[in-house]
Amino acid sequence: MLIREGCFSPSLGACQSTGDGNNGKPFAPPCAPLHTAPPTKDPAVAVAKKLPSPPVALSPGKPASAAPQQASSAEAGTPSGPAASALIDQRIADLGGWRGEALARVRQLIHEAAPSVVEEWKWRGTPVWSLGGILCTGESYNAAVKLTFLKGASLPDPSRLFNASLDGNARRAIDFHEGDALNADAFRALIRAAVELNAMGSRRKGTRQKAG
Repeated sequence: MLIREGCFSPSLGACQSTGDGNNGKPFAPPCAPLHTAPPTKDPAVAVAKKLPSPPVALSPGKPASAAPQQASSAEAGTPSGPAASALIDQRIADLGGWRGEALARVRQLIHEAAPSVVEEWKWRGTPVWSLGGILCTGESYNAAVKLTFLKGASLPDPSRLFNASLDGNARRAIDFHEGDALNADAFRALIRAAVELNAMGSRRKGTRQKAG
């Protein structure tokens, strides 16, 4: 059956013509409302229209209920633990030369100072060391390897290891250049101070929550 121009049918879509083209017969009656299906005389078609549409498979062999889990896992998207450690290993190998050696050395000292430290891989390719919060990040550049301490401005630094980002309100950084020597004892002390600062923040947060 043809439908009048300007109408819409849920099964046929927009009207295609204003007449049935059969020897000048009158126009078809107006379209049914959008919430009803057009009449049909074919029982098989009527039955087919009542059947629900089959669900669309998201991927072969996986039910539709797996979709939220996949989205949740993608949103997490921040490797930590062994996965992050493997990425940091690869970064050190890719850098090679003095930059790879510098990043490997500070990584070793961080683990010596904080054996429970957690390695992470954030911001599309930045090594991160955390314990009760982020301690520092390790970025690599052509002329420097930079360790940025997110709360460096609040850390004691009697040996003056910090030599970059000195004007920030919170962060401080250590830039390592080719040939630079590192005071290992002072660096380990700095890491331990960062761990303690994070722990103090956690204790204060817990106290406020109990008081509230």
